[in-house]
Amino acid sequence: MSIWRNALSILLPQDCLLCGSGPAASLLCAECARELPRLPDALCPVCAEASPGAMTCGACLKSPPHFDATLAAFRYAFPVDKLVQALKYQRRLATADFLASAMLAAGEPPGDIVVPLPLSARRLGERGFNQAVELARPLARARGLPLELDGCVRNRDTVPQASLPWKERRGNIRHAFECAIDFAGQSVIVVDDVMTTGATLDEFARTLKAHGAVRVTNWVAARTLRD
Repeated sequence: MSIWRNALSILLPQDCLLCGSGPAASLLCAECARELPRLPDALCPVCAEASPGAMTCGACLKSPPHFDATLAAFRYAFPVDKLVQALKYQRRLATADFLASAMLAAGEPPGDIVVPLPLSARRLGERGFNQAVELARPLARARGLPLELDGCVRNRDTVPQASLPWKERRGNIRHAFECAIDFAGQSVIVVDDVMTTGATLDEFARTLKAHGAVRVTNWVAARTLRD
């Protein structure tokens, strides 16, 4: 699908998604692309939160998550939030290719298989697609890795995490995922658009490891950092 999107962008050049100037050579003009919020250099290798010396942060040392590493392309702040919202709520699927390219440029985590974070059946029905799948397709293709789309499901339609205080999110997502396949001995790369507290990704990693995964790495387009 990304091939057709690229072809259409050449045949039908569009204005920059953020500032409206154009036509832009890609989704964004060069100036807007330069101004996208970057993450600091010193990040916790486990959760990608800011951490002096890029050492494992105190939170991950005190209560280690079920995932082993996190790699993110951007800080989740304006205007990256607008790009993510354009993908999720306006069906601007070309945004997925842009974000996936940025994720590849930020680094390629090691792994054996790519698994997008599942959506609940109700949320998938409302939205019509899973934004994590749209990100995962070009990433798996670029890495030459298998993409698992059917073996994991979100079996509970939980309250949206964004509507809850950070401390309540872990309980809200508990036991929300199921797996029907065996990941024994595999290093799994989990793809999602945004990592906020990490509670949802932690619960999914717990499920994957219960089904044999030896390592779980989060690969996300954007990471929310605590102030």
